[in-house]
Amino acid sequence: MESKKAIEALAALAHEGRLAAFRLLVRAGDEGLPAGELARLLACPANTLSTNLGILSRAGLVTSHREGRSIVYGANYDGMSKLVTFLTKDCCEGRARVCEPVDVVALSL
Repeated sequence: MESKKAIEALAALAHEGRLAAFRLLVRAGDEGLPAGELARLLACPANTLSTNLGILSRAGLVTSHREGRSIVYGANYDGMSKLVTFLTKDCCEGRARVCEPVDVVALSL
């Protein structure tokens, strides 16, 4: 991933409504969510949601397809993976302990 594309993706996520929509789509899994259901769950006007989904789509973080009269949106896991890889590519500089996954369960104890 190029820096310019990473900046676009990060900028798309740097908005409360877009971040909420993206996180909801990630939780929805491969099935995604119809636009109307997404708007209802987010308590967001359809035109605002449409704008936000367009920005996320152009950033490579959201996909869509038509099912009958509905447009179903889903998280673009490949785009998300590329962004995370870009952000962690130079992690640690050889210090493996720094990049070890955090044990969330242990932290909550």
